[in-house]
Amino acid sequence: MSTISYNPDPQSPLENISRPFLLSEITRNRYSEDNSYNSSNPDAISDGDEFGKGESSLGSVGSITDINTRNTTLAINRYGVNNQYSSVNADAISDGDEFGKGESANGSIGSSTDINIRNTTLAINRYKKTNEYSSVNADAISDGDEFGNGESASGSIGSITDINTRNTTLAINRYKNTNEYSSVNPDAISDGDEFGKGESSTGSIGSVTDINTRITNTNINPYGTNHTYPDF
Repeated sequence: MSTISYNPDPQSPLENISRPFLLSEITRNRYSEDNSYNSSNPDAISDGDEFGKGESSLGSVGSITDINTRNTTLAINRYGVNNQYSSVNADAISDGDEFGKGESANGSIGSSTDINIRNTTLAINRYKKTNEYSSVNADAISDGDEFGNGESASGSIGSITDINTRNTTLAINRYKNTNEYSSVNPDAISDGDEFGKGESSTGSIGSVTDINTRITNTNINPYGTNHTYPDF
């Protein structure tokens, strides 16, 4: 009778092949089971080398490269730990230079460039703080000039160009305020002319062209009212 042996740590052929590679990677790795990366490991603390990045007892954070890069960036930045951008920092307040943009005590907002661009824009704009576009501003009301478009007391709406364009369009339009297109307007009813298309009391629908075209099509169609499709 054969005996079956028991291996407490069986390994597959794949595991046997991969194990040397695993050991090789562990050998090249600075950290291991005996040298874990944690807060008590000097190689995990930011102490001036490239290994540790965790905050040290001195408050340092990052590798030496991280620290040098941060210092370089801070050196070219106007604002830093000792000159923070805040409401009490003159370099953060709009006072006529390019640095601060926060609202100042006199109401100024933005850098010198921002202020100059805003002033230039306002100078060419008809409307501003002293002449705001509103319902009580004559330049905002439709009164026959190009400025106001709002409805006036007389019911006028739009600039003079708007009004003239509308009048020109209405002049060539058969329908208007005094001759609206509706079910009681003869010019809107199908009565044998080209204007109305709505169904008449006799059942007619469409302009005279529509009616004639329909009759022509019906005449050349073998199927019609008296010979519907299908007709077996």
